Amino acid sequence: MTPLAIDEFDAPGNTYQNMLDSSPARRAGTSDEIAAAGAFLLSADAAFITGTDLLVDGGTIAALKSGRFGLTIH
Repeated sequence: MTPLAIDEFDAPGNTYQNMLDSSPARRAGTSDEIAAAGAFLLSADAAFITGTDLLVDGGTIAALKSGRFGLTIH
């Protein structure tokens, strides 16, 4: 949870919690999880990975694309 995520959690309504509840992980990611993805990409194990988007979001984008969660922009 970053300071920005905490601000979003504290905002009026339940949008952030609903987003988490709709994602397959059902929780926010940790800074260690994000760092682990970065460490993997910098490692020799990822030497052949090029030109891709690595979603490290607990399935939030999948929830949006499947319609399990929808964003309303005001």
